[in-house]
Amino acid sequence: MDWKILVTTFAALFIAELGDKTQLAVITLTCKHQKPLPIFLGAILALASVTLLGVLGGEAAYRLMPAEHLRKLAASLFIILGLLMWFEVL
Repeated sequence: MDWKILVTTFAALFIAELGDKTQLAVITLTCKHQKPLPIFLGAILALASVTLLGVLGGEAAYRLMPAEHLRKLAASLFIILGLLMWFEVL
């Protein structure tokens, strides 16, 4: 087990997820239903599933292109999505 990668991944995702739409959705659902345990378990399953798709997709993409190109593509997509949100296209 590469603990450095594990801790780095945890820290990056923990910071990225604070205050994002996923956390706000979970807060809203908990306030509405007042059933924190099933909401927590559902959120864990959803986030684990999405993460698995990301890991599998990342592995497949890495086989098709070098990591440097993949990083630049991901950064470009983040910039494009940010601009679309800024100009309220999305």
